Amino acid sequence: MRQAHFKFISTLPAATFLLTSCSGEVSGLGFEEGVSSVNDQSLSLWQGAWIAAAVVGVFTLILILWPIFFHRKKNESFPKQTQYNIPVEVAYTVIPFIIVAVLFYFTAQRESRILKISPDNQVSHFIDVNGFQWSWQFKYKDAGDYKSATVTGTPAQPPTLYLPLGENVRFTLTANDVVHGFWIPAFMIQMQNLPGVTNQLEFSATKLGTFPGRCNILCGRNHSQMLFNVKVVTPAEYESYIQSLVAEEKAVIS
Repeated sequence: MRQAHFKFISTLPAATFLLTSCSGEVSGLGFEEGVSSVNDQSLSLWQGAWIAAAVVGVFTLILILWPIFFHRKKNESFPKQTQYNIPVEVAYTVIPFIIVAVLFYFTAQRESRILKISPDNQVSHFIDVNGFQWSWQFKYKDAGDYKSATVTGTPAQPPTLYLPLGENVRFTLTANDVVHGFWIPAFMIQMQNLPGVTNQLEFSATKLGTFPGRCNILCGRNHSQMLFNVKVVTPAEYESYIQSLVAEEKAVIS
């Protein structure tokens, strides 16, 4: 029995190792660090929730296996019956409450930071994001009133949302028909596009590259095709892109 018990206990560090990298840092568990300002806030909360779940899971497993190995039936005598155990009952009531309270506190704290809207003079760019069945429309306010500043996608041709690296962008989210979900998984951010309601979201992209985006609210027949790409470019490339939209509009007018 003791040998079996030792083998079980020796596996406990493995649960922690699964949550860590070789360098000793906690794994992103499916998400990458330093991709967006939202990611910087959410990632540690995501990691902490998994670590808490792992600790609770391992402790629960110990409680299940302990009587299997150390309280097996030894004879035919009837085991001692206990009607209740006040300390144990208090513990399994208080401990889960503390765990939930701690997770709730840190979730509310990070959520308030993520949803904070800065004064207009602290925002570098403004983009309207309109969801409709079944694609997306991005309007870049930097281009003024030119219609070409509005990029509209289709299920067959998903649009690309350009973002400048390291610059604060405010998004105004709306919907034409039903509820949609503006979701960029790598950025660890999602907010709903609601008909008749305007939501605002503000963040900066902090890594160059192209990232997939999609609707994560079941919105109709072609929901699975409601995709878009997010392309993070340098500020100079972003400005060049906006100017190209303006030039296209001027060419149409002339």
